[in-house]
Amino acid sequence: MTQPSAPSVLGVFAHPDDESLLAGGVLAQHAAAGARTAVVTATWTADTHRIPELTDALAVLGAGAPRLLGYADARNPASAPDSSARLVDAPLDEAVGRLVAHIRQVQPDIVIGHDVFGQLTGHPDHRRAHQITLLAVEAAGLPHLYPDAGEPWQPAALYAATHPESGVRLLGPRLQSVGKTVHAAPEAYVTTTVDVSPWAAVKWEAILAHRSEAARPRPLPGLLARLPEAERTEIIGTEFFTRLSPGPAPGDPHQLCALPAAVSSALPA
Repeated sequence: MTQPSAPSVLGVFAHPDDESLLAGGVLAQHAAAGARTAVVTATWTADTHRIPELTDALAVLGAGAPRLLGYADARNPASAPDSSARLVDAPLDEAVGRLVAHIRQVQPDIVIGHDVFGQLTGHPDHRRAHQITLLAVEAAGLPHLYPDAGEPWQPAALYAATHPESGVRLLGPRLQSVGKTVHAAPEAYVTTTVDVSPWAAVKWEAILAHRSEAARPRPLPGLLARLPEAERTEIIGTEFFTRLSPGPAPGDPHQLCALPAAVSSALPA
């Protein structure tokens, strides 16, 4: 049996479209290399219009079917018509346990999530998803925690998708033009920079699969859709990450995007 040339990856993101915008290139790259890829989405429920869009986006990226935590978006009650709790209000232990179950089922080598800033706009769902992911990655490997959530599994590495100040030269002013804040990370916070320009077309197709967001002028998919193609491609052609613990020992092969000529380290990890 042929072994994949890249480690398996599980993305954990707050909303449908976060996976495509923040790590679409990495997910597509790993899937194309034969690695298992999957995505957990914390908000919006299966009976809403955004889940078919998410299904289409994940199909483009090769990341399987949607995996949902089932919570409501902090800013959109329509995201959970069944009156599910908002992600930001959900009991922490409950939310961590739900994510632990997905980690143990997927058994990823690498988990990718939000950064501590809540990405550029500081969305409260992004920040909460970051907290839940940190706890769940550690808890998933401990058999006495969440024993009903499956057999223990410890991911080898956790990465936070982020945006350094140098990486928002084009995007920052666009976000500010529609009244959004920009919380760029210091350059020293970034440990890994991935050139995903060979996957930009696939990433863009996945972003466009989130049709309801691309049709509106203020969400990021809509903002990007209204840019000149060259500018848009430059924006989405690079993805930035911060290596968090737990991490593998020196020489461990479970490195993010371990594909030939695909990764350049911005700073020492």
